Amino acid sequence: MTGVRLVGQFIVIVALFAGVAALSDWPTYGQIPNNSGVVMLTFVHGADRKGECRRLTSEEIAKLPPNMRRVQDCPRGRRPIYVELDIDGHGAYQASLPPTGIAGDGPSRVYQRFVLPAGRHELAVRMRDTARAEGFDHERRDSVELAPDQMFVIDYRPESGSFIFR
Repeated sequence: MTGVRLVGQFIVIVALFAGVAALSDWPTYGQIPNNSGVVMLTFVHGADRKGECRRLTSEEIAKLPPNMRRVQDCPRGRRPIYVELDIDGHGAYQASLPPTGIAGDGPSRVYQRFVLPAGRHELAVRMRDTARAEGFDHERRDSVELAPDQMFVIDYRPESGSFIFR
């Protein structure tokens, strides 16, 4: 009787493993449709401060506790950044991104993905990070060839002041 029991347990275990193995590869799941790629607009950037630093007078410095005395008073808050992305001449993304942090002194963050059909696309990205009301401080246009299942990233490098397409 124990032999039949062992064979039964073996059959149940093999059936469970076969079920797990079948479900690990089926049904197939794709995050993006076939013959498509992803354009990812993602970067972290801190804009200019909201106001200019102001030089403190001798009287104002004297009123401060000794461990907090400084020559200039600079506001902590940063300006929001304004970002636009055009894909094939159409406005795909437009946003005014506020600074992060409790005091509004952290960088602004953008993370957007766009699923596009594979092929050639015209991309134009623009950003305003200063007090100007019109126009843009940083801009890049380029034509890119998007392969199927490709992840194309648009990043911003503040040290060079330009957008990176890769």
